[in-house]
Amino acid sequence: MKQQMVYLVELSTIQGTGDFACPKCGLVLSPDDETEENYCILEPIVKANQLDALVIQCQNCQSSIRLTGFSLLAVADGCRN
Repeated sequence: MKQQMVYLVELSTIQGTGDFACPKCGLVLSPDDETEENYCILEPIVKANQLDALVIQCQNCQSSIRLTGFSLLAVADGCRN
């Protein structure tokens, strides 16, 4: 059985509104897309009651992408409040 590659995207490296390109096919994925046309959520990973990572799947090429860096976003958001 062929093992599927999981791409890693660190959220702290994303500029602007959070849109980023799929590492395999280049399809632009946006956190504002709630339709699941471009990606679907496969698995939220929670540690100590906080979102640690999120595994999504690109609907264009079926690649799995692990988004990390949510803890840094929570800290940054706390600084703004």
